[in-house]
Amino acid sequence: MKVLITGVAGYIGSHTNRYFSRMGAETVVLDDRSAGHREAVIAGRLVRGDFGDAGLVDRLMAEEHFDAIVHFGAFADVADSVADPAKYYENNVDRMLTLLKGARDHGIRYFVFSSSAAIFGEPVYTPIDENHPKNPINPYGRTKLIGEYLLQDFERAYGMRYCALRYFNAAGAAKDGALGESHTPEHHLIPLIQRSAMEPDFTLSVYGTDYPTRDGSCLRDYVHVEDLAAAHWLGLRYIMDNDESQCFNMGSGRGVTVLELLEAMERLLGHEIPSQMAGRRPGDPAVLLADNRKVCSLLGWEPVNSGLDDILKDAWRWEQWRKY
Repeated sequence: MKVLITGVAGYIGSHTNRYFSRMGAETVVLDDRSAGHREAVIAGRLVRGDFGDAGLVDRLMAEEHFDAIVHFGAFADVADSVADPAKYYENNVDRMLTLLKGARDHGIRYFVFSSSAAIFGEPVYTPIDENHPKNPINPYGRTKLIGEYLLQDFERAYGMRYCALRYFNAAGAAKDGALGESHTPEHHLIPLIQRSAMEPDFTLSVYGTDYPTRDGSCLRDYVHVEDLAAAHWLGLRYIMDNDESQCFNMGSGRGVTVLELLEAMERLLGHEIPSQMAGRRPGDPAVLLADNRKVCSLLGWEPVNSGLDDILKDAWRWEQWRKY
């Protein structure tokens, strides 16, 4: 099986590319490296370019005869999407449409989409299942929901089958330390906790201590990036074998608060980590927790690496590898 993977120099894309290669797929990876890291592409054949370049997409698909596409090529910073929504609609919607039209024109019938729990907005109930109302509260979430609508329409009109994976909080790193999480700027909690543990001039801010949770801090659902990589493979195999599209909420099904996460890292390292309490941030829901029963049942997927200690140990190993 030959698969085109976009955005593979990023966090989840790099782990998934490596997993697909290990499962025997031939991968061609398309990335313009505008936000990722060249060193993260450790499998497949890299083609440097923009998935929104219609000419490049057409030539590549004509030459390679792909069986499927796995699409990670999106901007994914909520605050940045509010500050510059045009950039997000252009990349996450317009360029995705170019990619989809290329797939249609070259008869590629299977598409795996990197979606997000941001499509749900403020939760009406938790845990959040696939039928939860979809009311995104920021441009990033809206672009991801539009992406799902594009796929629905391409299925109706052209027979394309798709799998949309709605991530909650991806976390952790490769077990061997070869791949991990690195964003510029960094806005994810676990790397920020680790930064506070390593850098004397940086202190972690805990935003909000009066939420209706166990300890007053926000509660989130963390899922290991290697478990997510496996889900992309299982999702692709499912839509190919069953000739039907599916959407899945991707989380561990277990909630962890910000303060619990901080305390767990302190236990792992054996010392306190500098932190300071701050006020709530606008738009932060108190609880985001996935109902993952559908993906577990239909795909036979299990979050086997998503225990909190596993996530933190793997993330810390990556940080030490990167540091030295």
